[in-house]
Amino acid sequence: MTSHKTFVEKCSRAKAGVCATLILALFAVYVQPTFAITAAPAKTNAQLLGGLLGGGGLLATNRYIVRDTKGLLGLNLTCLLFGCKVLEGIGDPDGQLFVVTTSSLLSPVVVITQLLSGGGITNVEQDQAVATQGTSIGATPDYLNDRTPVSYYGATVWEGYVLQTPNQIVRTSTTQSSYAVNGSGVTVAIIDTGVDPNNAILKSRLVYGYDFTRNQSGGSEMGDINQSTVGVVDGSAQPAQLNQSTVGVVDQSTVGVVDQTKYSAFGHGTMTAGIVHLVAPNAKIMPLKAFNASGAGYASDVLRAIYYGVNHGAKVISMSFDFTTSSQELATAVNYATLRGVICVASAGNDGQMATVYPAALPNVIDVASTSNNNTPSAFSNYGAPPVWLSAPGEAVMTTYPFNTYAVGWGTSFSAPLVSGTVALMADVNSLLLTKQQAAKALSHAQQISYSQYGYGVLDTYQAVRAWRNALGIW
Repeated sequence: MTSHKTFVEKCSRAKAGVCATLILALFAVYVQPTFAITAAPAKTNAQLLGGLLGGGGLLATNRYIVRDTKGLLGLNLTCLLFGCKVLEGIGDPDGQLFVVTTSSLLSPVVVITQLLSGGGITNVEQDQAVATQGTSIGATPDYLNDRTPVSYYGATVWEGYVLQTPNQIVRTSTTQSSYAVNGSGVTVAIIDTGVDPNNAILKSRLVYGYDFTRNQSGGSEMGDINQSTVGVVDGSAQPAQLNQSTVGVVDQSTVGVVDQTKYSAFGHGTMTAGIVHLVAPNAKIMPLKAFNASGAGYASDVLRAIYYGVNHGAKVISMSFDFTTSSQELATAVNYATLRGVICVASAGNDGQMATVYPAALPNVIDVASTSNNNTPSAFSNYGAPPVWLSAPGEAVMTTYPFNTYAVGWGTSFSAPLVSGTVALMADVNSLLLTKQQAAKALSHAQQISYSQYGYGVLDTYQAVRAWRNALGIW
């Protein structure tokens, strides 16, 4: 190792003060009772290195999620040595988690090995690309054309939205009327593409969220478009395919734009929010925008959204996306949420196979597969119990769409929020005592189907709320 004296002698007189300061800073960070001035013992991230070396499918990126027990100062000094840059903190409670960028010329194995040699760094993983989920559409249902105005918890909605088949299957109306539950006092955080803040049905239920793609408050997905590129809905439009998994009632100028790849997930967050609202109409909705209009995002923004939701009063976190590889920090964030009484729900994925995706497959997440309007498995849905806990309708689910109109969607993305809304109904009965374990147990009281790989059956909001009431001694 080069001595401090030799190091200083190599500095110019003009830079001597800077060099001395650097030496003292390095001494303060690395020379602690638990750290010797010798090479640190080898540290590994077995899951990550296994994926990198074994073709685990990680996307090429020069962004990394780094946990440093010495915080920002320690990580900045490590980056000074290795030429990386700290981009932002992730918001974990210990202030140890950061996003770091490096030269794109360096291989991930080299970067990870270098960073893990830094004093205080305990975990490094690539900031993997994440995506919202889509699948192929089916036949447009008749209820999308039922535009009869009806009153629904303070808003005027299309009758088809309330009377649609998926809503009948899960018995939302029966549950609301029988047990006088509607999600009052409960906040559901939705990690997605954001929500249209001007939607007439949702706007009175929205609480302030956050846009992690732009680092600004709000959580609106409307910033991804503008009126020069998307036409105003004329109110008399006919159902049209908007993207691979969505049919919406919009005019042709709108269809022409949102069918483009860069807008392929536009409206996804407003749609999942509308499904939560359908089941739990008085629940508050917290839009946490971690994905852009194409449905793409970073794992770090998902982590930031989880920590934000927990620390800003969410009781339920609804997640309609998947990581293709496991993430230690994702598991840590979910565990943090669970320990604080927050219940995480996620979609099982749309690969149509027995596949494990995250966060759905994590032990502290309620994993939701999709079934048809005939209570049979959806061909696109992933399956396998465990980790799948139960299923819910995920075909032709009618919901809100930007521009104060409606759409129907196909995919486990639209199954998960039906379950998230049901958890909000249970929390309406008693939020303080409702844990993930209690919620999962109540949800297991589902409609039986002859497909064991789809969990306990199809969601039944009535049975779930009744089971939770009974667990509390309420009959």
